[in-house]
Amino acid sequence: MIALHRFKEGFDAPQWTSPQLSADFAATELIASWTASTPGASYIRAQVRGTTVSGALTKWFSLGEWAATDEHFTRTSVPGQGDEHGTVNADTFRAQPGHALASWQLRITCVGGAVLHSAHLMASALPGRLAASEPLGSGRALSVPSFAQRLHRGLYPQWDGGGQSWCSPTSTSMILAYWGTGPKPVDYAWVDPSYVDPWVIHAARSTYDTAYGGCGNWPFNTAYAGTFGLEAFVTRLRSLNEAALFIEAGIPLIASATYQAGQVPGLNYGTNGHLMVLSGFTDEGDPILHDPASDSNAEVCKPVGRREWESAWLNTSGGVVYVIHPASHPLPPSPGNW
Repeated sequence: MIALHRFKEGFDAPQWTSPQLSADFAATELIASWTASTPGASYIRAQVRGTTVSGALTKWFSLGEWAATDEHFTRTSVPGQGDEHGTVNADTFRAQPGHALASWQLRITCVGGAVLHSAHLMASALPGRLAASEPLGSGRALSVPSFAQRLHRGLYPQWDGGGQSWCSPTSTSMILAYWGTGPKPVDYAWVDPSYVDPWVIHAARSTYDTAYGGCGNWPFNTAYAGTFGLEAFVTRLRSLNEAALFIEAGIPLIASATYQAGQVPGLNYGTNGHLMVLSGFTDEGDPILHDPASDSNAEVCKPVGRREWESAWLNTSGGVVYVIHPASHPLPPSPGNW
């Protein structure tokens, strides 16, 4: 059960609070995402709270303090917030057992002149293990540029230990390039000119979460995409057939999944959490990935086993995706989760 609440106006005051939100289920997880401008030393703070099914009002939990650059502000999630009602794991609020939320709110505070452009709050209550879907429709592959994170092994280790860990910013860079945008040479002039694909290094620096110690904070990546004028948010999908609607609409997705070595045909490694671009489907319905965990850009695009990959995606991240697109390129019709 998934519901996405989207807001694109009404952000005149420095602090914006959504109305009380709800769905036809009690939520156990909340993930916020946003797009904003943060000139100078400004930043934004995202917080959520809820009312439990027993009627208790929770405190405000922080889901991140974000700025587009690290020149004046340290971008970070906020650890150590757990109490009897819930806890926060970097970018995700999770209700404690027995404290599911009947309603919820999102609050965005713009500090020092930051400007909020859009706000999103995804609420979900995940069932038990989900089954893979049978493919519907015909195949289609989108022409997404290929970037390999492993080309940056050991580079700039102050951001998540170096490029071998940069799956999320590398995937985000591929989507930006697909839409014909991204940082300009002046933006990454600080990168050693001998390094390939310097825009990937720029993305890693621009998505790094200091408290988490990594570049895989989901809303920090969509917020980064939003700095280039794109609409961007985090949500969950229920199946690869929902994802196929985006591919048919010409919109590649970034998906989060965990799997063991040998679990997914076409992927020869295991991971405790990985982001990759879902760029299409074969005629047989197998997903085509632009997988940044590759040794060269030429090896990035690959088909993988549908049933195994879909099961890993749905049953580890709950079907999390980044949706990134220009406002002029409409999304497919939604059942409520995008």
